[in-house]
Amino acid sequence: MPGAEEVDVADVSPIAWRLLRTAAGYEQREVERALDDVIQAHISMLENDRRGLSRSRREALFALYTSELTDEQVRALVGAF
Repeated sequence: MPGAEEVDVADVSPIAWRLLRTAAGYEQREVERALDDVIQAHISMLENDRRGLSRSRREALFALYTSELTDEQVRALVGAF
């Protein structure tokens, strides 16, 4: 199983996005404050499989979340969900 740096953000499922955010300790509004180009509605749509975000936004979210998690945690969440 790859480390966080080897995960393709296009392969992360909606539920894995939600679990990564939660495990990293972020509420949707906190992410909005942490990333200038992402709003709460973007996160909600991504996590509910209503709309995909641009690759650059998904990469920014992934970097934010994984900065708070170990590779093992990321592998478990992305791999299992």
